[in-house]
Amino acid sequence: MKFAFHTLGCKVNLFETQALMQLAAERGHEIVDQGADAVIVNTCTVTAVSDHKNIRAFHKLRRDNPDAVIAACGCFAQLEPERVRASGEIDLICGTRERAAILRQCEQAVCGHVEPAATHTDERFEVLPAGVPRGRTRALLKIEDGCDNFCAYCIIPYARGRVRSMPPERVESEVNRLQTFGVHEIVLTGIELSSYGRDLSQDISLVPLLRSLLGAHPGLRFRLGSLDPRTADQAFCNELSGYDNLARHFHLSLQSGCDSVLQRMNRKYDTALFHQNVSSLRRAFPDCSITTDLIVGFPGETEAEFQETLTFLERCAFASVHVFPYSRRAGTRADQMEGQVPQPVKEARAARAKALAEHLSERYRAGFVGRALSVLPEHPVSGGLWACHSSFFFPVYLSGGGLSKNTPVSARITELYRDGLRAEKIL
Repeated sequence: MKFAFHTLGCKVNLFETQALMQLAAERGHEIVDQGADAVIVNTCTVTAVSDHKNIRAFHKLRRDNPDAVIAACGCFAQLEPERVRASGEIDLICGTRERAAILRQCEQAVCGHVEPAATHTDERFEVLPAGVPRGRTRALLKIEDGCDNFCAYCIIPYARGRVRSMPPERVESEVNRLQTFGVHEIVLTGIELSSYGRDLSQDISLVPLLRSLLGAHPGLRFRLGSLDPRTADQAFCNELSGYDNLARHFHLSLQSGCDSVLQRMNRKYDTALFHQNVSSLRRAFPDCSITTDLIVGFPGETEAEFQETLTFLERCAFASVHVFPYSRRAGTRADQMEGQVPQPVKEARAARAKALAEHLSERYRAGFVGRALSVLPEHPVSGGLWACHSSFFFPVYLSGGGLSKNTPVSARITELYRDGLRAEKIL
């Protein structure tokens, strides 16, 4: 059979799609972009906008694959199965649990034996094999699922369930398997990565797991996905600063730089703690990339509160900021809050925040011009350049012959370029 896959949403969804592709290949199926017998779409429901994107994707996939079996999995399929069915385009629904079963159900449906598919509520961690994207030198590894935080704007705990973690021995097994495939960097990810191990035992948490992985695989770089800002405290820095194979990139999810807004969001920290931990990271990991997410126009946000956020972005000097206008999501507390900010105001604030974010990014990246970095070529791009990645956040575009995937090289940064930096190979 021929399988095609379509992913919406976050890196966790991307990992899960790659895992399904890996399982499909192991079952003898061909992975294609066109002419599929079955299509699996991995959905997102983080905002109302995401829901609309899902429906549009369903219609397009059906137009492009009129005779295929189309299956939906992921957060939207878990939370809104009736809306998925009402689209009239989806044959099978899986949700966020027991994803591997969707392959068998697609096989049966293509053969005319339709088994009713449904969403599941199993609270165990579903272990999926990490897939290695063709031509890539790094891979995602999901080690945690679910969230217990229940932020006022977020529907994901209802779609993903409570925190569930991959047992440490299975994490080690997956890392070993990825290393045999020639992977040079593994990105550890999860819905609430900082909560890793909370469901397993009091002795298991993210930092001890990292120490174990970093010590056992000194030639393999590990990068962390999004972290709760409370995680990156002085103890975190003390435990991990001695490992050169921990990427110098930390993504701390801010959401607002104003304490009153953070309280309304039901975030569990304030700006003082956030900045304290940013400072600890910079002392322990000099020049590290610190990136973040930001929601503007949250219910009740005043111009003065927004200005506090802009000032705080400057103070933290982020390497990159992902800016999102607040999007109402039915089923969350924020959807029922008074003081909903008009859409034009949200969009104007988002534009101002993005302009500041670009300035901060350029200022941070400019600090690397003239420096030598070790980079890992990943794939050629236009202009005779190779896209590479380093220990830091930004991509490096490298010129020069004799480059090959999976072979680290020393490069000197010459200028700002696109979303990253341009460099020349040091001979």
